[in-house]
Formats: sequence, C-alpha cells, structure tokens
Amino acid sequence: MKKLVSAVLAAGMAVSLAACGGAAASASGSDSDLAYIKGKGKMTIGYTVYEPMNYTDADGNFTGFDTELATAVCEKLGVEPDFVEINWDTKIVELDGKSIDCVWNGMTLTDDIMQNTACTKPYAKNAQVIVMKADAAYTSTADLADKTLVAEAGSAGEGAISADENLAKAEYVSKSVQTDCLMEVAAGTADAAVLDLTLATAMIGEGTDYANLAIKDELNAEEYGVAFRKGSDVPAAVNEAFDALKADGTMDKLAQKYSLTLAD
Repeated sequence: MKKLVSAVLAAGMAVSLAACGGAAASASGSDSDLAYIKGKGKMTIGYTVYEPMNYTDADGNFTGFDTELATAVCEKLGVEPDFVEINWDTKIVELDGKSIDCVWNGMTLTDDIMQNTACTKPYAKNAQVIVMKADAAYTSTADLADKTLVAEAGSAGEGAISADENLAKAEYVSKSVQTDCLMEVAAGTADAAVLDLTLATAMIGEGTDYANLAIKDELNAEEYGVAFRKGSDVPAAVNEAFDALKADGTMDKLAQKYSLTLAD
C-alpha cells in the first residue's frame, strides 16, 4: 500500500529483489517455509478490506483480484488458501509470528517491505492519489498544507504524505483501513485522503457510494508484490506460478475483470 518510485528507487528495488531471491533460494530442508506451508495444507493469507483486491461483493461473496490470484496460485502449489483479515500496521509482526504466511493485499514493494520480508516479483502497477470532494478547489499539493489529511496507517499513502513538503505540513490523521479514509472525506471530517489508485478507481465517482468524491492528483507510480517471512523460499515458487498463470492467460483475464494493469 506505497511510495514514490524514482529511477534510483527502481534500481534499488531490483537489487533488493535479487537479494530476496538469494535469501529464499538458501532456504531448504527443515528451514523450508514452502515445506511448512505444504505440510499444513494451507497458505494463511493476510489481507485488509481493499476493493478491488480483497473484498466482499454485493452478493456476499469474498472476491477481488488478489483473492482470485492467490487462490489460483495456491492451486498450483497444492494447498488451500486461508484468508485472514489483519491490522495493516502490524503485518510484519504477524508474518514473523507465523499467524499468517504472507501479506497479499495490493501491497506496494516499498523499501521497508523489501528489507524486512521475502518478496515476490511485482505483479501489478498502481499509484498514490489524492481524493477530495468533487467540487473542492485543488491546483497542487500546496493547497493542502493547512488542511486535514487521512491515509491508512503504515501504508504507502502515509509515506507519500510525509515525502511531500506540502502534504507533510498538513494535519495528518491515520486510519485503520483505506475505506475509513473515504468515509472521513465524504463526511467532511477530512479535507483529502491519499489512497491507492486501484481502490479509488473502484470505489468513488458516478454509480458508487462515494459519487461526490473525485481523484484530484496522482502523486507517484508503484508496483504490487506479495510478502512472505524474511528468508522464505515461497516467493520463488509463487513467481513460477505467476509465470504459468501469465502464460495461460489467467492473469490477463483477472486484470481485465478488475481493471488493473499488470507489471511488465
């Protein structure tokens, strides 16, 4: 969920991915996280409610791009998906404590994530955006320097606020999930929210519960990946599953269904 990606950061991420792969490759035998997951017959997947990645639809079905993709990958690995709702701010603690096996929830490959977990390669693209009431005046982030901003605690939106000299001057209030941020802006208790483009596109505008909200600005570009415990060998197996699901067209179909852009 999500930080400014520059050419320098992109290069750094590539190095970090290689490091993740190296750490994962060294895991074997009794140290194998993949063997642990296969031994219990399920992959416990940490998520937060985040449309269109993981959410419950109008018919009461738990669905979403990440929900369907994770289910397809688990089938390739021969295990069952076990989705557990988590507190995003404590996701790495839950990984390390083995209450979950991975975080699979539109998670941006930030420096912090890359350094503290074993990660897959990127599978989708995203950005951080500023969401306000549609009729609110906005020309640049300077307009928000003395306003109230909300973002999900521990998210890339929070990181984007602290990284922007204007947004960093605003009164910032963290929320437990991104959907709470939308509620605050719609109610007028916050002037703007910094959220994932994927969620904002799916949840605001004409025909939604937030028809009075609009995307006012795009702050950066980023990529989504899946995080496992540091040193885990599971990312390599998931990457192989990604390759197979790309080759048979499954990932393309899911991207079209949920209006996402796949990573290169």
